[in-house]
Amino acid sequence: MIEFRLPSLGADMDQGKLVEWKVKPGDVVKKGDVVAVVDTSKSAIDVEIWHEGTVQELLTQPGETVPVGAMMALLLEAGETAEQVQAWKRGHAAPPEAALPSATPAPPAATLTTAPTARVRVSPAARKRAAELGIGLGALTGSGPDGAITFDDVEKAGKDRKTTAPLNRMTEMRKTIGAAMARSKREIPHYYLATDIPFARATEWLAARNTQRSVTERVLMAAVLLKAVANALKHHPDLNGFYRDGRFERASAVHIGVAISLRQGGLIAPALHDCDSKSLDELMRGLADLVRRARAFTLRSSELSDPTITVTNLGDGGADLVQGVIYPPQVAIIGFGGVRERPWVTEGAVGAMPVVTATLAADHRVTDGHLGALFLADLSRALQAPDKL
Repeated sequence: MIEFRLPSLGADMDQGKLVEWKVKPGDVVKKGDVVAVVDTSKSAIDVEIWHEGTVQELLTQPGETVPVGAMMALLLEAGETAEQVQAWKRGHAAPPEAALPSATPAPPAATLTTAPTARVRVSPAARKRAAELGIGLGALTGSGPDGAITFDDVEKAGKDRKTTAPLNRMTEMRKTIGAAMARSKREIPHYYLATDIPFARATEWLAARNTQRSVTERVLMAAVLLKAVANALKHHPDLNGFYRDGRFERASAVHIGVAISLRQGGLIAPALHDCDSKSLDELMRGLADLVRRARAFTLRSSELSDPTITVTNLGDGGADLVQGVIYPPQVAIIGFGGVRERPWVTEGAVGAMPVVTATLAADHRVTDGHLGALFLADLSRALQAPDKL
């Protein structure tokens, strides 16, 4: 028997609302299939399943909000029957009411009596439009004769909802991010390091490389930075992983969480998978796709739960230095500021040099400043030899 439960899509998630099922009873699913869409404080997420089986029963209905870990569906493994499901359910049934703690006695029936309410008058066109928009008529105030709900009343409610929904989501996102960052600063002993990296070779090499390509095939500097980080992490795997239950779990691959600013406001950091094994061109295509889907709210659950380290690049926003806060249960975050012309000594002579400041915030329970400094040195060397990335 396979129990499909709501997965955690990050340390800042404790519940989600089921938007829709992508499967129905009788459907056969395999690993990686999207089976549901769940709305979180940050986005509506395509939730994948990591088992193979046949959908037997959907336990959560669209519109329901359930906590992380709640059972949402039951699936049959190969060879199992519906009768086995019933037997399993009997064995996992909730205790009878008599065994539950006594509840507050219900008030006398007389106190539950309510006065009859008048029937709401709704025009046929308004009723149809409300059904199309998913708007409950009981929440509307009619402007028609004798308080009847009109088509215009429904249209106005629909426009109001479109206006307030993004604001509500942004408010919830800010609360969620704030809670996660407060937890991070409270629980994780951060240490911070920074280094200035000369960027002339990287910028010149990338410009020359892109002149030989069409606009759609060009690589952005962001992809170069991600590849350099992934290569440096190969030599410093203790910065790439998770701290859970009092111990560090080293990740087997480099799934970089890319900090993406959303057009409506807010921030999300989904994973760009397997950055250590992808070429620059593959990283660029993956990055462009990830940014597009993040801003369209069509991310997959694995992209939110898989990041092994986060990279944030605020150079485009005008920042020279980024002091990041670790996103638990990760153990490090890397920041890049903008590329700036600065005085730089080369072979005894002072001249102008494009420079970027790279920072590292890391978890002192797992690594120390010595290892962090070695990582930044390797990162600097990688960016000064871009042809080897």
